[in-house]
Amino acid sequence: MTTAPADLSTHTPMMRQYLKIKAEFPNILLFYRMGDFYELFYDDAKKAADLMDISLTARGKSGGNAIPMAGVPYHAVESYLAKLVQLGESVAICEQVGDPATSKGPVERKVVKVVTPGTVSDEALLSDRQDNLIVAISEVKAGFGLAYLDMTSGRFVVSEPNSAEQLQAELQRLSPAELLYPEDFSAPQLLEAHKGLRRRPEWDYDLDTAISILTKQFHTKELTGFGVDELPRGLMAAGCLLNYVQDSQRTALPHIRAIVAESSQTGVILDAATRRNLELTHNLQGGVENTLASVLDKSATPMGSRLLKRWLHFPLRDLAVLTARQNAVGSIINDELYPEFKTVLKQIGDIERIVARIALRSARPRDFARLRNALGQLPELQGLLAESSTSDLSALAQQTQPMDELYALLSSAIIDNPPVLIRDGGVIAPGYHQELDTLRDLSEGATNLLTEIETREKERTGIQTLKVGYNKVHGFFIEVSKASSTQVPAEYIRRQTLKNNERYITEELKAHEETVLTAQSRFLALEKRLYDELFDKVMPVLEKLQTLAQGIAELDVLNTFAERAETLNYVKPKLTKDKRINIEQGRHPVVEQMTNEAFIANPVVLDTSREMLIITGPNMGGKSTYMRQTALIVLLAHIGCFVPAGNAEIGLVDRIFTRIGASDDLASGRSTFMVEMTETANILHNASDRSLILLDEIGRGTSTYDGLSLAWAVAEMLALNTKAFTLFASHYFELTLLAEQIDTLANVHLDAVEHDDNIIFMHAVQEGAASKSFGLQVAQLAGIPKPVISRAKQRLAELETQQAPTVATKPQAFEQLPLMDVEHPVVESLKQLDVDELSAKQALDLLYQLKSQL
Repeated sequence: MTTAPADLSTHTPMMRQYLKIKAEFPNILLFYRMGDFYELFYDDAKKAADLMDISLTARGKSGGNAIPMAGVPYHAVESYLAKLVQLGESVAICEQVGDPATSKGPVERKVVKVVTPGTVSDEALLSDRQDNLIVAISEVKAGFGLAYLDMTSGRFVVSEPNSAEQLQAELQRLSPAELLYPEDFSAPQLLEAHKGLRRRPEWDYDLDTAISILTKQFHTKELTGFGVDELPRGLMAAGCLLNYVQDSQRTALPHIRAIVAESSQTGVILDAATRRNLELTHNLQGGVENTLASVLDKSATPMGSRLLKRWLHFPLRDLAVLTARQNAVGSIINDELYPEFKTVLKQIGDIERIVARIALRSARPRDFARLRNALGQLPELQGLLAESSTSDLSALAQQTQPMDELYALLSSAIIDNPPVLIRDGGVIAPGYHQELDTLRDLSEGATNLLTEIETREKERTGIQTLKVGYNKVHGFFIEVSKASSTQVPAEYIRRQTLKNNERYITEELKAHEETVLTAQSRFLALEKRLYDELFDKVMPVLEKLQTLAQGIAELDVLNTFAERAETLNYVKPKLTKDKRINIEQGRHPVVEQMTNEAFIANPVVLDTSREMLIITGPNMGGKSTYMRQTALIVLLAHIGCFVPAGNAEIGLVDRIFTRIGASDDLASGRSTFMVEMTETANILHNASDRSLILLDEIGRGTSTYDGLSLAWAVAEMLALNTKAFTLFASHYFELTLLAEQIDTLANVHLDAVEHDDNIIFMHAVQEGAASKSFGLQVAQLAGIPKPVISRAKQRLAELETQQAPTVATKPQAFEQLPLMDVEHPVVESLKQLDVDELSAKQALDLLYQLKSQL
């Protein structure tokens, strides 16, 4: 690696300036403005060249070695920043802030902004339909603290996960773009899957400092009003996060106005395995295709799309809120309002992120134009809300009231189609400011006067090829071909000689040039000042704009639910506090959209007399689909959405667990079976009688008898002790015998028909146990050679005659999960043994003796 020498005296003044600034940002890339380029040097240049696929060059020498250099043009910097941000990198933007005309030595430069993956707000650097969150975690003996911030909306949330499993689930749900964690964090393995990792020093997590920085941000004396007093670990994380964001943004953050507590008590808890297995927003391969979100998300606005995904990852248990959402969806359907709502909402766009950029004073002219256009849709939106036949949309009507004064201000201030940047002028509308109009007229009048001068001079000189022009280097000029140069009047002053033409200036043109250039300069300066003042005029209504954005996003999601319900034939589920799940003709919302064939709908009936279903049937018969669709229907009911079923009654659940499929976790040294058992243990320790559990093929990763024994014991534990609603799929037919011993357990199976060694999957759920596994038939479908199938059939017949399933001892409720009392002579001998009294020879003899007893 090429690093800068410690002795700065060997460098040019400009490089000394660069190294001094770079020393303040040692761990992030420094974009150092030089003319029309942002340059990087030394190790930054090498890293940037590799990450952005740009040329690595050199500039001067240091210690006898060429200084590595790489650069990107300033007008294209956003595309490069987007690439770096996606890779989890941060960039310090160093601009020229001094005046080159008055500077002695290098122009003064300073870092004006630090672009980090979690704090970006620029439109070009963000995915419009995904939240972009920065997360901070803290750790003390009592557990973990977590805080997350959405810079593009100002949402600031704290919570306190009580275990590593809860923390892992939260991090998977939030999928942070940037993650801050303490230097001495004890569980680094939880962070390995995340990019944008930033270690923070211990003092960043001081509680008193955190409270001070938070109250200063919110302009309050204390945090009691926010309901976060009892979350010290969360506040420690929040303080670290806010300090980091303030340091990177280097500007006020007026849109971050509050902090709220998020409790697992208000939502349905989904652990990391459940989120992954149910493929809510990402499929098992990490993509976004064929997920629940891909089916549901037909939102008209980006902010509605982001809210819908948040709802999917945080289902609620609040019956009042869910009922209100259902009623609003039903009203939109009954009044046939969703096509009209969608038409209006599409015109509104992403005002949530526009408001954030205004708060950060980084909004561009087109942001103001889009906000104006969005505000112009509010009267029509209010008219549609007034047509609703239910009061459940009245709260949204209040949140989305027209803002006439702001609309009038933006309409008078910004032209219809402004340029991208204020730098080039032409943003402020005529009539907004009298002095600006005067300067604009003077500046634009240059064209008319030049035409007059050109016409007059052609007539006076008789040179018909004469032209009057302008360029930024030489200013105004009269251009004459060399062939006509003998006709040029004596008062013409030669300004420039070209290959075929001569350029001249006159006193009249000089005077006009000075007037025009002065007017243009004053015009641009005044327009920039008026544009900056526009930010100040919008700031007082920032809170109202944020409320407006939230209301529009929620209306968009509810309208999307209504459209999906009508288009996909979903029904309104009946929500109840009773312990019951009764789904008639349930369908998998994703699979039914992926298949070209008619989807076979199936029922699920669970209540206090029928808490567990043992599901048997062939591979590929639909067991996994059946279980997942049950969980997805329950989850959809808990976000207020209608569900894919003929009819449904859903009792509120506290958690959804899934243990479906598994893979090696080689990084942590865990086999497939170890992963399976870890996930199962999590369920056994944390499920309650109001949980929904999906278990698929427990015990398949070990020997047949070990696996069967484990599956049997797990099923007994859940049925007799936990009493959760459980769908338990298995190929161990012995488990079906449990239905004879446990009253709250029932058998169901997925049907299949065998004909001439072929198998037809019926995908229909039937009561009772399956008659056989059909494993050999499925193997034949997969292409296993016929001799292998024939030998397998022969061996199967031999095994089936040797041993038939028998009824096990009658199960008893488990007294305490973690303890097991084993009676065996070897165990008794070990209990009596004093290991410290044994010699090496005695220990070896004892081992042989115990082995013979076993």
